[in-house]
Amino acid sequence: MDSVVKNFPAGQKQPRPTQQEAEDAVRVLLRWAGDDPSREGLLDTPKRVAKSYRELFGGYDQSPEEILGRTFEEVGGYDDMVLVKDIPFYSHCEHHMVPIIGKAHVAYLPKGRVLGLSKIARLVEVFGRRLQTQENMTAQVAHTIQSGLAPRGVAVMVEAEHMCMAMRGIQKQGSTTLTTTFTGDFKDNAQEQARFLSMIRR
Repeated sequence: MDSVVKNFPAGQKQPRPTQQEAEDAVRVLLRWAGDDPSREGLLDTPKRVAKSYRELFGGYDQSPEEILGRTFEEVGGYDDMVLVKDIPFYSHCEHHMVPIIGKAHVAYLPKGRVLGLSKIARLVEVFGRRLQTQENMTAQVAHTIQSGLAPRGVAVMVEAEHMCMAMRGIQKQGSTTLTTTFTGDFKDNAQEQARFLSMIRR
């Protein structure tokens, strides 16, 4: 393990394992769980798991900045809040690699340019399809929009249930975690924050 750390300093991307290495790792986990990877029902499981992981964690292969892409300036002078709410997402806890299931609400105050509405949902999807903490994901969505669009402010709220709390550990089903990040006018103006929260709850 020490040699791996020395060869790949913090922040340096390691090469992706091969498909075969990923499948072999799944076989090890199946044995660790107490089952037999050579039995009929599990023969194709390593291949299926590797394939599903490429989809579930596909956010690593996408650039959030590129997803924001083109913006639009012909908005007829519109400069009020743009809110996309109830964006469903599925993510995985980076501590236990079990699902996080939730929805995101994203708003911004335009300053001459607006985003295509689907871009906001796709941005949530990209960050969701990575190993995450909810706090980090909330901040990532807000700061990517702030950096890429330069609006007067961004507001993001994420509501989610964490299976690491529901399926293991404390085993409390149905509890919801709320996180928010505000930038610009949303951060500095309590009225704008209140309006954002009110519009979400309508």
